[in-house]
Amino acid sequence: MMTYLDCWMSVATALFSQALTGAPELAESLPKPLGAGSFGFAASISGDEEGRFSVLLDLEILESTLVGEGVDQKAGWSELLRETFDAAAGELLAKTGKKCRVGKVEEIPGEDKVSRAFQLKAGERAWTILVRDEVRAPKPATARAAAAPQAAHAPAPAAAMNPGIELLLDVELEASLRFGCREMPLSEILDLGPGDVVQLDRNVSDPVDLIVGDKIVARGEVVLVNGNFGLRVTQVAEPRKRLETIRCLF
Repeated sequence: MMTYLDCWMSVATALFSQALTGAPELAESLPKPLGAGSFGFAASISGDEEGRFSVLLDLEILESTLVGEGVDQKAGWSELLRETFDAAAGELLAKTGKKCRVGKVEEIPGEDKVSRAFQLKAGERAWTILVRDEVRAPKPATARAAAAPQAAHAPAPAAAMNPGIELLLDVELEASLRFGCREMPLSEILDLGPGDVVQLDRNVSDPVDLIVGDKIVARGEVVLVNGNFGLRVTQVAEPRKRLETIRCLF
């Protein structure tokens, strides 16, 4: 069965080659101790698999310009690894149906206990990258204990709202993301040409809307999932509100 680690390896191999200068290759290698001052980033994973997933980097990697010329290399690696953590969760969902959420990502010092070792090679240079995988499926007893408090406060299932609603559960609906909007005179729209910029009514840090029909059913943050845009949901409308979307389509 494919694990979160398997998905991370697949995503990181592709993403590092695309996003880093020189299109370096990530290849598995024998474990090698990192030198003094090594650092890394750890992500908290929750859901159908949960635990801590850490990526440790050789300090010498900061002397390169892999994440871009004139860029804070440590901040760039933090952002890039966050993308790999999110994309691995999306990959796991797509290939196994397991839902995982990436929570807090924090910087950590280097450590010796690792699960896999890799080398990132760019030309004649190579850097060591170590991974510590502590992500596992929760134990059945733990899963039941975690689910019990939620059951008391969980919203009523869709079927309870309407005896026949289960007949619609397989209906496919078109969903889209809305980053913002703006009202424009027809004259400005007709004058648009290549290179023009249309400013929207939303800041880059504001959540985006998930639209079905003409209803907002959820809001969240835009993430990268295996090279495609995705949405990490942070707010969800009540089930009854989401069901009202169907009325807009039929």
